[in-house]
Amino acid sequence: MLRDLIIVNCKQLVTLAGSPLPRVGPALNNLGIIEDGALWARDGKIERVGTWDEIKEAVPQDADTIDADGRIVLPGFVDAHTHLVFGGSRADEFERRALGESYQSIAASGGGIRSTVRQTRAATELELLISAKRRAHWLLRNGTTTAEIKSGYGLALEHEVKMLRIAKSLGETGTLRVVGTFLGAHEFPDEFRDRRADYVELLINEMLPAVANQQLAEYADVFCEPHIFDTETAFRIMTAASKLGFGLRMHVDQLSSSGGAQLAARLKAATADHLEQTDEAGMAALRDAGVQPVLLPGSVYALGLPRYPTARRMIELGLPIVLATDLNPGSSPTPSIPMVLSLAVTQMKLSVAEAISAVTINAAHSLRRSHEIGSLEPGKYADLVIHDCEDYRELAYYFGVEPARQVFIGGELVYER
Repeated sequence: MLRDLIIVNCKQLVTLAGSPLPRVGPALNNLGIIEDGALWARDGKIERVGTWDEIKEAVPQDADTIDADGRIVLPGFVDAHTHLVFGGSRADEFERRALGESYQSIAASGGGIRSTVRQTRAATELELLISAKRRAHWLLRNGTTTAEIKSGYGLALEHEVKMLRIAKSLGETGTLRVVGTFLGAHEFPDEFRDRRADYVELLINEMLPAVANQQLAEYADVFCEPHIFDTETAFRIMTAASKLGFGLRMHVDQLSSSGGAQLAARLKAATADHLEQTDEAGMAALRDAGVQPVLLPGSVYALGLPRYPTARRMIELGLPIVLATDLNPGSSPTPSIPMVLSLAVTQMKLSVAEAISAVTINAAHSLRRSHEIGSLEPGKYADLVIHDCEDYRELAYYFGVEPARQVFIGGELVYER
């Protein structure tokens, strides 16, 4: 049994408490801030929040007490889109892009996702686990306590399963809370470049059923673009996944406006991710179908592209937006939700409060975890972070720093700077 934990002297206890529904419109700005706040957790879950005067009479005298010393306290960030498990690096491609080559031309020459596939297949499971633990520690240092982790750099059953086992082990050891996603439909591997239809059949008839039987992933995903998995093919793959009990998450409209958002709406996916090129009709379809947009400004930044998702218009339309890192070796090599907050504010013109809602409670909703995480409310896990700031807006105002000072998962200290 865990001891009682008390956090006191919080300049701002940013609770995100409120509606049980995802935040939309003006509600995105409601952070539920308690000035001079305090929090009491027992057995890993939150008992009470309030001012110290409101809760001090109820708390046990022998509790472990942490003095936040005038800092801010937030729920742990929920990173709802990562590719954390992979082998090797693509630093060479990063430099090639800086010197003028496009992402598409590098991919066509054998680079891109397929380069990481080759490096991931060549790595042992132990090597992948060691590198994944290193990146998981990066997430903790940036205040993230829950991460969705996709496969997608194996593109063969044995290697996809290897990736998903590693992701699951990170969650089982308490390194992070982990939600697994099978992304076998990320690209066509080298050996199927001239037999694409055969790879789709392999995905549907062998890979998806095997991952389902081993209970290694909660969601399935597809990279829906005309030159990769077009809408017709993506529909087949996602329909097969849904029949096997997977929730659906989809990469759509990143490189072209090709009907991906409408397909995500038709399939009633949990999320439609990227959406840089989505038009008005696509956004309306997502809203009407109750699909949450997961916006990934880090990938736009890292690729040096000019067009960010139209987040302000999405908010105007009433969409419950989510922000995430898209941590991956090619297009968004960052573990930093604070950097994502900065990009959301400076490039997508969100308020800091809107951006914070999108990486906490709305992200938790997108993973079907809002009853457990994403806000600091009684009954939820004591996943919280003491940040070295005096005002929540500093999380986006200062960039290039790691503000997390102490990180708790289930009331246990898992990182301290």
